[in-house]
Amino acid sequence: MTTPAATRPTSLPAMGAAMGKMFDREKVARSIAAYRPRPTDVIISPFGKCGTTWLQQIFHTLRTGGDMDFDDISRVVPWIETADLLGLDIEASQRAEPRGFKSHLAFDDIPPGAKGIVSFRDPRDAFVSLYRFFEGWFFEPGTISIREFAATWVGGPDDGGNGYWRHLLSWWAQRDNPNVLILSYAAMNDDPEGHVRKVADFCGLPLDEALLVKTLEHSSLPFMLAHKDRFDDAMMRRVSEDVAGLPPGGDSSKVRKGGTGQHAYELTPDLIAAIDAKWTRLVTPVTGFADFAAMDAAVRAL
Repeated sequence: MTTPAATRPTSLPAMGAAMGKMFDREKVARSIAAYRPRPTDVIISPFGKCGTTWLQQIFHTLRTGGDMDFDDISRVVPWIETADLLGLDIEASQRAEPRGFKSHLAFDDIPPGAKGIVSFRDPRDAFVSLYRFFEGWFFEPGTISIREFAATWVGGPDDGGNGYWRHLLSWWAQRDNPNVLILSYAAMNDDPEGHVRKVADFCGLPLDEALLVKTLEHSSLPFMLAHKDRFDDAMMRRVSEDVAGLPPGGDSSKVRKGGTGQHAYELTPDLIAAIDAKWTRLVTPVTGFADFAAMDAAVRAL
């Protein structure tokens, strides 16, 4: 009997089923439980599409002096929640100290005892970036519109289903925690050098002029685009083909355009208004910030 050819999902329910196979709750729980935090560990935990890969590359360059001998940045700065899925020993020795890890967990869900770095990104830009990231990997291009996908971001009475809002508020509440560094994604674009210095200082990594220059080069958009095969979730893509039945050759590239304000070109006014309304309902009462711009200004001032 001929095995049917693998196909990419063409609807939100089908996409959700594929994602469910990848992120099995029991496997995620085992992965998190296997991690043993150390006070010097650095967990890079922005929400998805809010600067995680960029920060992984900055951190790994700083601690190694520019190591690029890896097939996937998440092999050398491993993703805590997916260790079981990928068959990785989350406690295995790393190439340099301090140990570094990737996560997308809210602060309250991370095992305590390590340092944490997050970058906050405008939810409208993060939404567009997430849609483009899944397009061509977890769903067939042209089959799920950005309007349909918006239901996963702004639908529902509480968290919108995807965790952006809870994640943001959980980390914002830790802004005075000396073991937490909160960064602005937009400010990282505006002042890369200043933010490389912030990360190095927070992680306790010595930084001379030569390493600063190399880190700025290795974490620049042109460099990461030129080496995008190291930043395209290669391990997760291979597993998605086996576990979720996705066809090979999916586009899982994480390094695309970068920058800010892309939502203005991709979202209709009513979708922008819907995301803004979600902010007003969930974030403003807790933080007092009328919109993301107000929070971003506060983050820059930290």
